[in-house]
Amino acid sequence: MKAVVALSVALAFAAPMASAQAPADPISQLVKQLELERYKATIKSLTKFGDRRQGTQRNRDALDWIEAQLKSYGCTNTERLQYQFTQPAPGAPSPKRAPGIPSGGAGGPPGQGGSTLFGNRIPTGVNADPLRQPDERLRALNAEQTPVGTSLRENVYCTKIGSKHPEEMYIVSAHMDGIGFGEAANDDGSGTALVMELARIFSQPGVETDRSIRFVLWNNEETGLNGAAAYVEQRKDLQGIESPKGSGKYPEPKWLGMIQHDMMMYDHGMPIPKLDANGKPVLDEKGQAIYVSPPEQRLEADVNIEYQSVSSQAEGSAKLAWAFRAANDKYATNYPAAVGFHMTNTDSTPFMNLVPSISLRENERGQQIGAGWNPNWHQPTDNYDTYSDKDFLLGLNAAQTTLAGVAQLAGVRVKAK
Repeated sequence: MKAVVALSVALAFAAPMASAQAPADPISQLVKQLELERYKATIKSLTKFGDRRQGTQRNRDALDWIEAQLKSYGCTNTERLQYQFTQPAPGAPSPKRAPGIPSGGAGGPPGQGGSTLFGNRIPTGVNADPLRQPDERLRALNAEQTPVGTSLRENVYCTKIGSKHPEEMYIVSAHMDGIGFGEAANDDGSGTALVMELARIFSQPGVETDRSIRFVLWNNEETGLNGAAAYVEQRKDLQGIESPKGSGKYPEPKWLGMIQHDMMMYDHGMPIPKLDANGKPVLDEKGQAIYVSPPEQRLEADVNIEYQSVSSQAEGSAKLAWAFRAANDKYATNYPAAVGFHMTNTDSTPFMNLVPSISLRENERGQQIGAGWNPNWHQPTDNYDTYSDKDFLLGLNAAQTTLAGVAQLAGVRVKAK
């Protein structure tokens, strides 16, 4: 009997000791540092620059602010990639798309990337009328238009240097420019804030990764992915080259994966009929039902992880997408993730035939966003106050997904303080 009691006591003490000795999951430690209010505050700060239209002073001011924030986080090796962009005169033919980007996406109807539109639809477009913005302050802030002609543009980025394999890296990115005469809060303040938050967390003292991670904020996404395409054109042939030779420094580590973030917050579902006070559908002048977006984030909202099935890197991109899906399953707190294969019209497109590339966003790019599931897209309503905490939380869950996925792939460690 005494032996049984002694064994029970030993086991009772052994269990807590074993638990105390088990190493903490470094990914979980980092994911817990993503906070909704901080994510919201970063988006709010970005909206102070209005829609951040490329080529304007507000765009340049936003770039300066982003760079200063990255440095304040400890991501001090910030750099800028410069390139020339030509803005055509009003009425002139549209400029050619960035090199290597099919005019209709990849492998499908124009703009759909291979996807097909189903169900109820709302027309989409780009608001080009500043007078549709009812807020006088925003009208004044967004008054400057992009100058016509060729001029300098810049992307800004910083890099977490890998401690074991600095010659290899993952690219984590979003675009910081917007259009529509609003605040570009969702497109793409939500993605920019996500990338900045990850740069902050990975730059903390004691956080190490085996491989490098580059945090990039692209410019000129709205004009045809030009900032990302310029980066590919200038940097693709420099991958993995040590410079200076023997220094152990790699200005452009070999690309292992590219992860883009574009519109992260609004998944209210398929448009529904607009109803009058009696619950009857409201009709337009042609007698057709008018459709509107549901007012609340849908219960089945999810983070869409997309790759392009007809790219030359489709197999590796699919593996990358499913690795992120697994990271979401384990570490995201509120919303699940779905994997799709119609990635198109986003800054990962110039990379997709060179390296496994994926895009995270609020909706499936072709079937859902292309059908008007987000009525604020490129509109004067894309403002911070348009969105609820449920919307912001979807963006935060995307941040949890990417942080966990990249941390696992890059080999993260957190040193005890």
